[in-house]
Amino acid sequence: MRLGILGTMVWDRIFARDGRAAPVEEWGGIAYALSAASAARPQGWALVPILKVGRDLEARARSFLAELPGLDVGPGVVVVPEANNRVDLHYMDRERRCERLTGGVPPWSWEQLRPLLDGIDALYLNFISGFEMELETAIRLRMGFAGPIYADLHSLMLGVGPDGTRIPRPLADWPDWLRCFDVLQLNEDELGTLAQAWGDPWRFAAAAVGADLPLLLVTLGERGAAYFAASGFVPEPLSWRRGGLGLERPLLAQPGPVTSARIPPTSGPVEGDPTGCGDVWGATMFARLLAGDGLDAAVAAANGAAELNVRHRGATGLHLFLRGRIGS
Repeated sequence: MRLGILGTMVWDRIFARDGRAAPVEEWGGIAYALSAASAARPQGWALVPILKVGRDLEARARSFLAELPGLDVGPGVVVVPEANNRVDLHYMDRERRCERLTGGVPPWSWEQLRPLLDGIDALYLNFISGFEMELETAIRLRMGFAGPIYADLHSLMLGVGPDGTRIPRPLADWPDWLRCFDVLQLNEDELGTLAQAWGDPWRFAAAAVGADLPLLLVTLGERGAAYFAASGFVPEPLSWRRGGLGLERPLLAQPGPVTSARIPPTSGPVEGDPTGCGDVWGATMFARLLAGDGLDAAVAAANGAAELNVRHRGATGLHLFLRGRIGS
């Protein structure tokens, strides 16, 4: 298995985490997903990072990537002259935070992506910055890549204010965006934003899955996670391979019943650092589905990995902690 992992490496500066007066600086963004996938992958899998790094942080980025087992760091790691993405995170409580973005690497075009997907069996895509690609590129990716695509919408649901502050926003052209992926991940707030014009977000989630979107996942923080699977869903991602895009079919329609469930966490509330939990959750979820786990088992494994992530600080050494090899 060769699993492509597409996202953005971010240098985080974290304020008010654990009541600390001084900010903490460390790698964030796709670094969490890469660490989780490294921990969750079966022996022999290769993880292929597809990401752009600002030249100002190239050395640090390559040093981090070199520490992760299973990574095949090749031409997919592209160094650009722009300043690397940096984010200031100000925590108000355990789950609520304010983000401010500076720097910014440019988005991928389809012409840039196409040669990097040769030999890739499946693709995990995380919109860490929200600017990883435009809709046109996502459509061409869906049409030109036959393997399953897992997408965490994440910052695609955030705009940027004049000072770089990230602000929730409705997603323009959302039906076309959703058709581009086989699995979609959102948190509860993002689902509410996406479903603003629809009304009840849970009815929206049930209506959204169908021929073009087999599986929708909603992370619920301390309450675990929920899933909505289309009629006839089979939890074998490589069997979903197909080309093209059913743009002639209405998204909010499917012929059979939807299966849904909430999988509770494996333990009670956990004190610690929630940064990166959604990224760890999604990378673990997709890796376990690809490895052959059933849907409920994969969600439970993702819940467990996210709970462990809370007990660890930052992405450095996280892959070891998730495998139980070091303390927090």
